[in-house]
Amino acid sequence: MLLEICANSYQSAINAQNAGADRIELCSELSVGGITPSYGLLKKVSEDITIPVHVLIRPRSGDFYYTDEEFLQIKTNIELCKKLGFQGIVSGVLNADNSVDEKKTQELIALSKPLSFTFHRAFDCVINPLKSLETLMNLGVDRILTSGQKNKALDGLGLLKQLKDIAKDKLIILPGSGINSENICLFKQTGFTEIHTSASKNLKKNAVFFDDTNQTISDVSTIKEILNQIKNA
Repeated sequence: MLLEICANSYQSAINAQNAGADRIELCSELSVGGITPSYGLLKKVSEDITIPVHVLIRPRSGDFYYTDEEFLQIKTNIELCKKLGFQGIVSGVLNADNSVDEKKTQELIALSKPLSFTFHRAFDCVINPLKSLETLMNLGVDRILTSGQKNKALDGLGLLKQLKDIAKDKLIILPGSGINSENICLFKQTGFTEIHTSASKNLKKNAVFFDDTNQTISDVSTIKEILNQIKNA
């Protein structure tokens, strides 16, 4: 089983690499579900991280229905990630009714090539997950990051398994949200080949100015414990 760490900062990415993770999904602002990292973070990670890195391309928090100007931002950032040498793109677009926007998603997949393309957790907002899975298989998505439409992947395990069994080898179902050393073995035993987690801990704050949002970092010891559980499962 491949372990992907959702890294929200340079230090989180370094910790993931040092702990032995197989791959990183790089983003910023996990407290709002993740948005596109800054150019400075992208450049630094591209220079210093040697394991594969997939970049979340999401211009803002909120829904996944984008204006033409926001869609242009997405495409510009994908082109930047290709120039910086990253291995994958994590993105996707929905229509106003929360169905998959086939035209725009297909455009992003084509633009991303030859990089791997993961359809992100916008999938957890779709009304008909089985129909959406078929759509994304036809579009040529490489994987879908999903919690099985529940807050935690463990609670969505039934749908996750159903999606995996339908997809077979056409794409990878990548479970994510709330996966840790205590439940990782269940996902491996269920037959998932890749798993996604932030493996994070809260950082102590010295001061609060704008808000009291938790600041987190991917933790080396937590990642190592998950890898140990995967190895021994």
